[in-house]
Amino acid sequence: MIRVLMACAAMTVATVAALNATTAGWQEVGPPATVAASPPDAGRGAPSAEWELTPAWRTSVERGLRWLADNQATDGSFGSLSHYGPHVAITGLAGLAFIMDGNVPGRGRYAPQVDRCVDFILKHGSESGLLAADTSHGPMYGHGFATLFLAEVYGMSPRPEVREALRRAVRLIVATQNDEGGWRYQPVRNDADISVTICQVMALRAARNAGIHVEKSVIDRAIQYVRDSQNDDGGFRYMLNSGGSAFARSAAGVCALQYAGIYEGDEIERGLRYLERFTPPKSESVGHYFYGHYYAAQAMYLAGDEHWSRWFPAIRDELIATQAEEGYWRGQAGTEYGTAMGLIVLQMPNRLLPILQK
Repeated sequence: MIRVLMACAAMTVATVAALNATTAGWQEVGPPATVAASPPDAGRGAPSAEWELTPAWRTSVERGLRWLADNQATDGSFGSLSHYGPHVAITGLAGLAFIMDGNVPGRGRYAPQVDRCVDFILKHGSESGLLAADTSHGPMYGHGFATLFLAEVYGMSPRPEVREALRRAVRLIVATQNDEGGWRYQPVRNDADISVTICQVMALRAARNAGIHVEKSVIDRAIQYVRDSQNDDGGFRYMLNSGGSAFARSAAGVCALQYAGIYEGDEIERGLRYLERFTPPKSESVGHYFYGHYYAAQAMYLAGDEHWSRWFPAIRDELIATQAEEGYWRGQAGTEYGTAMGLIVLQMPNRLLPILQK
């Protein structure tokens, strides 16, 4: 199953050397490909902000952001409060939570926190393009989340050093796509699973939106991989050759198609119907709760209309009810992870994250 953000020893020198050799020949050529069009509703039919953002919501978000800001390490990282250690994925997710409140480098009440997130991730970029702290095991999870964060930052506040790190990160993602069209824990082309694949697809979409060239063929192969991963019940299996459907990976599957530009069709409708079986509070006991809702909320938001208007109030109220008095949420990968994920879901109605713009 999904081993999100597992911590272990650093990658070996041999693995890093192999990465450098693998990515050396990749070139950016031609104009940016049109990876995806806008969602079909383009924002029409969305609930009003007043209806989405209740007083209890505002209080919950304020408490969560304050707790997150107070618990950032001096080096800019997040993850030290768990046994995982400082981690680019948790740092990137926390950075996204601050951006969704309207903060960007140099602007906003939590701008210093965003700046420090950027600095930590840039510090942990390698010549190969891999973004990973020393505690990373299965680093493509973290690489995908960190690349997404850098792309969102660069799209709003261009800095040459961010662009260079982003360009290298995208190069690595492209170079490590396997023959099936997906990605796996390690930055090699051996195999793939749906949970790592969505991280890379979303990162590529954000990077393309920020002006980094992504070949359309890369996205086409990813689309085929995700389509091949769908089961008859509308959910998604973990890998092509095994596994039944489950909430978290099915949310990832629907999102992967949407961010690749597939917003309508049988695979989307069947996927959404499968996810609706887990409308809160039915999802309280599912595995990988925050990971699943991170993607499920995005899938429903991008689907729009009644999908979003049914889903968001349910998850909003559930998150508010389960928040600790201090302002955090306790996730599978620790309180910083749970809090960042909870805040991302809650703040989607702000419509401030570039990749969510309709």
